[in-house]
Amino acid sequence: MADDGETARRTPLMILAWAWVVLPFAYGVYELFLKLTTLFAG
Repeated sequence: MADDGETARRTPLMILAWAWVVLPFAYGVYELFLKLTTLFAG
């Protein structure tokens, strides 16, 4: 089991790893909704 020192060192890495996945995904969903509104609006 990881001790508190090891967990504290891995926290920034975990945040960076999640951001690496979530931010492009969120941007893609945002772009999808923009294109869906133009597709169904006109």
